[in-house]
Amino acid sequence: MMRKLLFSAILASFFVAFCPIADADNTSNKVNANVIVYYFHGNFRCPTCHKLEQYTKEAIESSYKDELSSGKLVFKVVNAEEKENEHYMKDYGLYTRSVVLSLVKDGKEIRYKNLDKIWDYVGDKQKFFDYIKSETNDFLKDLQ
Repeated sequence: MMRKLLFSAILASFFVAFCPIADADNTSNKVNANVIVYYFHGNFRCPTCHKLEQYTKEAIESSYKDELSSGKLVFKVVNAEEKENEHYMKDYGLYTRSVVLSLVKDGKEIRYKNLDKIWDYVGDKQKFFDYIKSETNDFLKDLQ
């Protein structure tokens, strides 16, 4: 009886370790919750609009390498004036170029925040970075 049990355990371990069907869809590595950092722009892009995008991208990519590579954090640049993206204007109440954080769990948005102070800080790169990081950290806490 003990031999049979031991053989079954070894056989099960073999299939889990070496059988490709055991994890065919790789669900164990999928992220079921993440934070999306959107930078929304329009068709016309002035130097300040480009700076807002550049600062946001730099702040996210320099501070959250692990979160980006794991999929916990996603950075997306979206032209909100393109037909397929116009819904964002209504969804987030956008009226100008914006950075929006969105917490998504199991495919559903749980909460979002429009980081409207980016316009106050665009003249001070460090304050801009601190603001983006502080707000992003707040959203990432909800992933725990």
